[in-house]
Amino acid sequence: MLKYIISFCFYFFVFLGFSQQPPPPKQKTTLKEKSNKTTTVKKDTVTYKTGYGLRIGIDITKPLRGVFDESYNGLELVGDYRITKNWYVATELGYEEELTFEDYSTSSAKGSYIKLGANLNTYENWLDMNNEVFIGMRYGFAIYEHTLSSYETNTSDPETPFYFGSETKTPNITQTGLSAHWLEFQLGMKTETFKNLFLSISGSYKLGVSIEDQTGFETLYVPGFNRVFASNTGFGFNYTISYLIPFVKK
Repeated sequence: MLKYIISFCFYFFVFLGFSQQPPPPKQKTTLKEKSNKTTTVKKDTVTYKTGYGLRIGIDITKPLRGVFDESYNGLELVGDYRITKNWYVATELGYEEELTFEDYSTSSAKGSYIKLGANLNTYENWLDMNNEVFIGMRYGFAIYEHTLSSYETNTSDPETPFYFGSETKTPNITQTGLSAHWLEFQLGMKTETFKNLFLSISGSYKLGVSIEDQTGFETLYVPGFNRVFASNTGFGFNYTISYLIPFVKK
């Protein structure tokens, strides 16, 4: 019996000695090992695309002018097509009739015109915005007829002190088949107010290349070119509403 008690005590103290040994120290990670570890960062995969397609609209200033000015009638359609991120091919075509009243004459012009060119968008849009601040250039061409309705003769003779009463003549001479060519520089803004619906405002400076005159009388107004000044220059203003028909998104 004593033999079993002694054996039990021996094994008990041996087990107690092993259980009281401290745990092995943790292995430290060196700076070199930390630098070798890579961290996976999740990238943002959200992309914003805008529509590429045909945008067509109307210049509303011309119909409004026709409502308030009986001497004017006109309509202009506008369009552009986006070919790259910032470049658009653009065109305007229309018809105008205008009666011009001067101090000593009354004349009129009516006809059709077309303008072809391109716009460059200089505005950097945020996220899914689709606005423009653009500069554009056009080549313009018009075919029209011009009518000299009336004019007044000179009211005095520079060689004598006598005064002669003016005389109004009404020849109503019309010449058809006249044409004009010009270059046009534009600056404007387009804003997407609703989905694919745009409002645009722009101004233009026109430089006449070739403007045909009625025989014996200078052309004072050219459809699409507007009033012709002495230097063969003109100015324009447009306010348009247009709608984008998107074909693809990029």
